[in-house]
Amino acid sequence: MLGDKWTLLVVRDLLLGKSTYSELNRSPEGIPTNILAERLRRLERAGIVHKTLYQERPPRYAYHLTDRGRDLGPVLRAMVKWGNRHIPGTLEPPAKAMRATKPVKRRAD
Repeated sequence: MLGDKWTLLVVRDLLLGKSTYSELNRSPEGIPTNILAERLRRLERAGIVHKTLYQERPPRYAYHLTDRGRDLGPVLRAMVKWGNRHIPGTLEPPAKAMRATKPVKRRAD
């Protein structure tokens, strides 16, 4: 689920406050659009991401981490810390990075 090339980057960007498809698509790593759409669907099916409609015509969605998704924050921070310590040239994220604090209210389906 989380071990492929792109999924953790999508989670990282959601933790950093991005929420729309276009914001996620502008990430510097250049995730292909078809892969981004598929990863968002996969994360939603896994209960890591919840999407909400914010525009009807054309339909556009905002993506937010669920509690399960936000629980990945410490994992990603630990990976960043390890990288900073052991991989020369690794960039450190901004001080407020990866602190997704927005609660997500899930609709009853």
